[in-house]
Amino acid sequence: MTDQLLTAIEASDKSKAFEYFNAAMENGCTAWDLHVALFPIVQQVINPPYINPHLPKMYGVCREFIPYLDSEEVESLVRLELNEYTRRTKLGRPSVGRPIKQTVTFDEIEAAIGTDDREKTVSLLLTFHERQGVRELARRLLLLGGGYLDQSIGHSISCTAFILLEMLERMDEDPRPSLFALAHYFCKGHFHSTPHITMADPLLSEESVSREVLKATSGSGFVNIHHTITLYAIERVSHLLTVDEHQKLLAACAGFMGQKEIKNVNPGAEAAHPATDYAQFFQVFSSLETAASVESLIGLTDSEADRHLLGRFLIKGVCDLYDGAYDPHYLTGLGAALWTLNIFPGNHEIAANALHQYCDFLFSRLKANR
Repeated sequence: MTDQLLTAIEASDKSKAFEYFNAAMENGCTAWDLHVALFPIVQQVINPPYINPHLPKMYGVCREFIPYLDSEEVESLVRLELNEYTRRTKLGRPSVGRPIKQTVTFDEIEAAIGTDDREKTVSLLLTFHERQGVRELARRLLLLGGGYLDQSIGHSISCTAFILLEMLERMDEDPRPSLFALAHYFCKGHFHSTPHITMADPLLSEESVSREVLKATSGSGFVNIHHTITLYAIERVSHLLTVDEHQKLLAACAGFMGQKEIKNVNPGAEAAHPATDYAQFFQVFSSLETAASVESLIGLTDSEADRHLLGRFLIKGVCDLYDGAYDPHYLTGLGAALWTLNIFPGNHEIAANALHQYCDFLFSRLKANR
């Protein structure tokens, strides 16, 4: 049944895809089982005219939502995913077979990217993966992507990071679809030279990271939400890097944000009107009014249990507002917002900025599409 589902998605046949999805659910599959089964086909999903692999990144971020949801709510999320993956253009399957060399250096991978030789690039990535391991490959690709944040609006790190994180979660799966997606992306983006990143002051103290988070979450709109998504991605892959390398990517992100000023959002009455149940929250959220939505949520940022409830409300709300054609940043931006709340628990200053930035981005785009 799952093979038929993947075939229908690849053919962009929505009616068949949902027919097989429903049949699989009736036969005892869980929605999470079916999400997991989508891994190889998701790597093919592209989002023209943009070159960035937004949908494979979205797939990786969706894993982070699961702890917030019950089984019925997971189904709503996966149905949203299924529709998005099915309706979009597909890259096609990789033709590469086995590794083409016994050993390969990362310089050779960069050279292949530089000549836009995608078939050779994916073969070399596969060789490097098999000989030196996925963690070393991930480390090198992240450092390479760190040189192109301005050129890619941060996607050279954020998309790469979540594709790699999902590969690490799925060590039992064939890595070629993911490597093919990354080869295609790096060649299209001309990301072929690992930079030498000069650092000024260390950026790893809690105070300095909180300042970077406040800077990232300041401001509204497309570029500003990418500042938060980029920082989120860097922190999520920090365990794959040395301390020095992590600092270099933070410095690259700081450079990407430039001279941007911190602008704090006034959370208003803060906890005066927190949402107490989902119906109350959704009544506010569905009005697409940013200030009211932030006010309904800011009182749910202090305790772990309340942040869990806040995450559930937002994820479920985004699914319940689904109009059949979402920008993938609605989910990746949500992942970044929830990360900021959890990395600095109880910090209303950061929470207000993150929630305001995300809700304003989501609502302004939903309104524009109505």
